[in-house]
Amino acid sequence: MTRRGTSSEPAPPTTSSHDARRADGHTLPTMSVPQGPPPPPAHQPAGWIRLTVQGNALTSNMVTPSVRLNGYPVQGAYGASVHPVPPGPWHVDVHCQWLRQYGQAALDVQVADGQTVDVFYAPPWHQFASGRIGLEPQPRPGLGLFLVLMAVVVVVVVVGIAVSLL
Repeated sequence: MTRRGTSSEPAPPTTSSHDARRADGHTLPTMSVPQGPPPPPAHQPAGWIRLTVQGNALTSNMVTPSVRLNGYPVQGAYGASVHPVPPGPWHVDVHCQWLRQYGQAALDVQVADGQTVDVFYAPPWHQFASGRIGLEPQPRPGLGLFLVLMAVVVVVVVVGIAVSLL
């Protein structure tokens, strides 16, 4: 029988050259830390989704649209942005955010090995319309209501100035 804290068996092997030792001289086991992911195979198939967000911060929204590929958020920007993806089916989901989410649009695309799929998103002119997305440039929805709202604002300003001059 051995006393507590001592053992006649050797300490377990460790994976580090810097072993930690207890006060009684026994070596404490250490855990190895992974050194990163394994290297990729020699040829990893790849494709690309080129997303073009039409408009700019002055004509659409100062906050760039949110983009998700198969549910994963990716960097969105006005203009064209290229996203490398593995071949296969992809779900592209885009929306804008200001006081609330608006301009939602989604598209399913199939990406082949070495293929670039062009996707175009057009944010709406206002927060009360959905966006448009497709494989060719899209017209921006909501222009009619936007023009009516701007005309109302202009009429109110003109009437206000005319009344104050009387």
